[in-house]
Amino acid sequence: METKELQAIESRWQKEWGKSGLFNTPLKPNKKFYLLEMFAYPSGDIHIGHFRNYTIGDVFWRYLKMKGFDILHPFGWDAFGLPAEEAAIKRKLHPGDWTLNNIKTSRETLKQLAISYDWEREVITCTPEYYKWTQWVFLTLYKMGLAYRAGSSVNWCPSCKTVLANEQVEGGICWRCKSEVTKRELEQWFFKITDYAERLLKDIDKLDDWPENIKTMQKNWIGKSEGTEIKFQIPASPAGGPNPTCPTVRRESQISVFTTRPDTIYGVTFMVMAPEHPLVKELTAPEHKKEVEEYIKKSALKSEMDRTATGEKDGVFTGNFAINPLSGEKVQLWVADYVLFHYGTGIVMGVPAHDQRDFLFARKYNVPIKVVINPEGKSLFPETMTEAYGEPGIMVNSGPFNGINSVEGIKKVTDYVKENGLGKSTVHYRLKDWLLSRQRYWGTPIPMIHCPKCGVVPVDEKDLPVLLPPDVKDFIPKGRSPLADVPSFINTTCPKCKGSAQRDPDTMDTFVCSSWYHLRYSDPKNSNAPFGKDKVKEWLPVDLYIGGSEHACGHLIYFRFITKVLHDAGWFTFDEPVKRLFNHGMVLDVNGEVMSKSKGNVVSPRQLMEEWGVDVSRLAMLFFAPSDWEIRWHEKGLIGAKRFIMRVWNLANSVIEHRANNKEQTTNNKPELKPLLRKMHQTIKKVTEDIDPKLEFNTAISAIMELVNEIYQLTAKNEQLISSGEIHEAVKTTVLLLAPFIPHLSEEMWEKLNGKPSIFNHPWPKYDPAFLVAEEIELVIQVNGKIKSKMIIPAEGITEDEIKTKALKDDKIKELLGGKTPRKVIIVPKRLVNIVP
Repeated sequence: METKELQAIESRWQKEWGKSGLFNTPLKPNKKFYLLEMFAYPSGDIHIGHFRNYTIGDVFWRYLKMKGFDILHPFGWDAFGLPAEEAAIKRKLHPGDWTLNNIKTSRETLKQLAISYDWEREVITCTPEYYKWTQWVFLTLYKMGLAYRAGSSVNWCPSCKTVLANEQVEGGICWRCKSEVTKRELEQWFFKITDYAERLLKDIDKLDDWPENIKTMQKNWIGKSEGTEIKFQIPASPAGGPNPTCPTVRRESQISVFTTRPDTIYGVTFMVMAPEHPLVKELTAPEHKKEVEEYIKKSALKSEMDRTATGEKDGVFTGNFAINPLSGEKVQLWVADYVLFHYGTGIVMGVPAHDQRDFLFARKYNVPIKVVINPEGKSLFPETMTEAYGEPGIMVNSGPFNGINSVEGIKKVTDYVKENGLGKSTVHYRLKDWLLSRQRYWGTPIPMIHCPKCGVVPVDEKDLPVLLPPDVKDFIPKGRSPLADVPSFINTTCPKCKGSAQRDPDTMDTFVCSSWYHLRYSDPKNSNAPFGKDKVKEWLPVDLYIGGSEHACGHLIYFRFITKVLHDAGWFTFDEPVKRLFNHGMVLDVNGEVMSKSKGNVVSPRQLMEEWGVDVSRLAMLFFAPSDWEIRWHEKGLIGAKRFIMRVWNLANSVIEHRANNKEQTTNNKPELKPLLRKMHQTIKKVTEDIDPKLEFNTAISAIMELVNEIYQLTAKNEQLISSGEIHEAVKTTVLLLAPFIPHLSEEMWEKLNGKPSIFNHPWPKYDPAFLVAEEIELVIQVNGKIKSKMIIPAEGITEDEIKTKALKDDKIKELLGGKTPRKVIIVPKRLVNIVP
């Protein structure tokens, strides 16, 4: 069959599905299933990775449909953000024009691919109908005390000229343009995700059907540490002391340090502050000021990953000291960039005898080393140590705690500092608050107003949406939002005092748009609320969410957070957005390289459709490997897929033709057909289990191929069997099993086999357990452990003596034994017979 014929069949059935509303979402689900794939950035047409992701979802939709589920399967576009804006600037286009044109192209491609989306529920995040409710989400968090504005050191991309969230910095590099990220002090808006850190962490245990690697990544990203916060005194400085701006005596003060090893407190010989810690300036002696300032400038150019990576550490002495609250000893106060200001208190204690990083730092800068934990039965001496001792042991040189096991000492020291007002037990998280301000045009405007009299005031909900002005001409970033230079947007009236005021010029991180889109799909045309509570109750949470693992510590944390916030606000009863998460594998080129336009190795789904048709392209994609594996795209897969499809097509047509010519022969009930029926039921079981829950489509397709081979082998031996009822049933079952994988041709074959369209309204085939039991089995016959022959025996009801007799009567075995009686015959039931001559 030529590709044009395939395309004609595909076009016909796509029209039929459209007319019948096959993909429409039921208004009142009885047996609901919410199936969702991560929506796309409209940066161009759909690419091969999208094709794989969305085809996985489509196969499962078609299977669920045949299983009798009422399915919500929507789609939309993550349309705001840097990718679209940068592309538009490069082409001298308006970001809106560029984005909406890409959406139109991509939508057409998806429809030609016949992905089973309910397009009546499409959402586009850059439309006012959608971002009105993104602004509502912001205001909801603001009212709950979870949105705030603060000055901070932020990740700044000098190329994109905007702030980046921590999750958008990869190894010190901007996730978008790959430029090196620097630090900058700015007033920014944050969501207080840290208030939910413990719940986000604890509730990972509820995510039973999420990949373990994703759960581990989120646990590590949240980064809970339980420990002790201990106060160190900073002695008063004499006149002209550490702070040159204050020539008078500086009063005694204190700093706090967080540690998970309070049992080593007596071994502290130095302390380290993060370069951005606000106390650095105050606690630096005048003679060290220049050196410290230069070090801070150098550190600002490093990424957090570089600062915390393994390897040699550096630092600079402040010229000041702190007092150990338990030992009373003076300890040096340093600045080093391996300490992060946002983790713990931004100050760590250095215990070189019992921490390898501290040990190397102390050796490098000649800082004293003091042993306070010995291995049982041994003594350590600083001058002979070649590395730190970090294991449990017996506390020494630790005042009243000498002789105590260090594990027990953790609690005892903590209790002591609490009782004496020197510290407290505490918990710290690696997770930072979500920085969402962006100094770019193409995003959701932040619905806040800055009034000289009233301060920062929220926009009234009735005045939403705050519209993004469409007539902006200059989108090129200049270090501040382009909206700040648009008078018609920036100038407004204060909702409180009615005086002159200005809007917030920044736009929101696009991750805010995608943090709640799964909720909007349940009620996408609601103009009075983000969604109806009754609609969310009917459909949510999502039953299966399909997308890439690269979103583990970004989107997949953010949308869990927003779901919990809206749960707490009373909008629904669930507090996790997704029951099951599935990560699909990437599509690489034949050489194992990531596809990109710059490399010239991109495969276009449109090109595949034009050259091979949709069904051939789908089958090739699905047969390459399990859905969660990487695949290497190769044209050989297309050739093999088309060859198999034609075998099935020819088989179906042959059955139709023979049955038309032999109408009187409806069933044979011949013994030779029993193995086929057994194979058919085994295949139904195999394909069903491979689709659900495994999503291992390649093995499901392989099982169908084996069934087709068996039908061909039978009919090749006896052509008359092709008109039998058993063959007809086997072919119809084959077509039903293939329907989720090659939907168009399955519809065509089903109709020709006298099935009623649509095939997807026909129940999924069920297997009969009685047919799964084999009547006969094959045994291997060995001589001295080496295979010499095989024999067929009844699966049940045969004795070992009968098996032995049958094996010894085998012609090959009789020849090998030469008439001699074997010394031993060993029978392994249902597997083999081993003869020892």
